[in-house]
Amino acid sequence: MNRTVSVYDCSLIEFQQISNRAGNITPVTGEENIPFKIKRVFYIYDIPGGKDRGAHAHKECHQLLVAASGSFEVELDDGKNKRTVTLNRPYYGLHIPPGIWAAEKGFSSGAVCLVLTSSKYDNEDYIRNYSDYLSFLRL
Repeated sequence: MNRTVSVYDCSLIEFQQISNRAGNITPVTGEENIPFKIKRVFYIYDIPGGKDRGAHAHKECHQLLVAASGSFEVELDDGKNKRTVTLNRPYYGLHIPPGIWAAEKGFSSGAVCLVLTSSKYDNEDYIRNYSDYLSFLRL
């Protein structure tokens, strides 16, 4: 893991939109539209309006967050810099590389956060305490 990763390495990716009278579709293909092979997909929903989620980092796992419905902000932190990105369109995804502390905040009522990851769930990959995160960055 590159421990010199910055919040500015997190990138907003615009996906293709295919529209017609029947509605819209946005295809996402791992290693084509996003910089990793997709190993896990999950979504977060029924978050009370205005509430927060997340607040952790990954040691090795890449994530892509999409506001499939509604909106929320993602607060990114690399131990030195902070950056906030608003997600509110289902055709944009935020790529978060390993080593970035991320917290999802200010969910709109009815929001759905779609998450695609580069690895299957591994509790050992999570850093859930901010002081542990800062120690991890010093390694």
